[in-house]
Amino acid sequence: MKTLFRTTALASLLSAMASAGSADGKVVVYHWFEYMPQELIEKFTAETGIEVVMDTYDSNESMLASLKAGGIGTYDVSVPGDYMVKIMAQEGLLDTIADGELANKGNIEAQWLDVAFDPNRQHSIPYQWGSTSFSVSRDAYDGDINTTDILFNPPAELSGKINVLDSQGEVMALASLHLGIPQCSTDRDQLKALNAMLDSAKGHWASFNSDTAKEVLVSGDAAAGMIFNGFSAKAREEGANVEYAYPTQGYIAWMDNVVLLKEAPNRDNALKFMDFLLEPENIAVLTNWTQYSAGISGVTPLLDEALAVLPEANPPATAGPAAFIEVCDEQTQAVYDQIWTNVKK
Repeated sequence: MKTLFRTTALASLLSAMASAGSADGKVVVYHWFEYMPQELIEKFTAETGIEVVMDTYDSNESMLASLKAGGIGTYDVSVPGDYMVKIMAQEGLLDTIADGELANKGNIEAQWLDVAFDPNRQHSIPYQWGSTSFSVSRDAYDGDINTTDILFNPPAELSGKINVLDSQGEVMALASLHLGIPQCSTDRDQLKALNAMLDSAKGHWASFNSDTAKEVLVSGDAAAGMIFNGFSAKAREEGANVEYAYPTQGYIAWMDNVVLLKEAPNRDNALKFMDFLLEPENIAVLTNWTQYSAGISGVTPLLDEALAVLPEANPPATAGPAAFIEVCDEQTQAVYDQIWTNVKK
């Protein structure tokens, strides 16, 4: 597996800012860690002559914080999850893609075109979609894993050996499913129960980490951990005897998207990069590598046959509902922020 370089937040921001300043032949991309194969980057450069300058982050929230702290005007595009696209639009961080600016917009599948988080794709295009749940080492535990109790009320075999994603949205959404309460609840008793449950559960967790969610399962440093379904498949490929769970209480569904950022220093190149990713043969390279799913028509015939039967991509009949992360109003979000701060203490 090829990986993208990672740097400290400050160093990477300064580096990208320096690059953007003289980036006539570049596109500056702010991207998730380990989420695009080098061969696809090289193909884009070979076809267009445009160099891809890449900087990475490990959560939607850290990406948002970096952009608000000075990243706007530095990067051309970023790759937020569905709920974060809506937040970024509300914050005024996104540029509008005019009709006709993307020649391949018609390749977007109908179900992913007029989406609630970006109606008629004014600011974004689909990138990849999948699920977030957790995987369990079958060397450590042989019981039923299709329950969120694994994370929030784990068996003794897993207690103290669980990695949780350092992602407020996903942890809180999964916790809400576990308790059977709405996301963005304003009910005082429900919020107290959520806070108490998480306060108790964190005593069973060994770590908060997103960018090594796969590695800790492969190394055995964690016996269970929250993870994206494609990363779980890669962990198995790398020798981890893990099984991906589809809890009866439900799991998180997500779609990552490429957005055009406000004040993009290389706007024309950014649009060319987005158009490139709307070509079926290009996004198929990405999907075969990530082992997630694409939202582009014409990709299916180009995918590896193994993806059709991948356990992580095929929820069993017993799986609970898939839930997208919801965006709370400002007052409710402040309460959830307080709960999350308590969880991270």
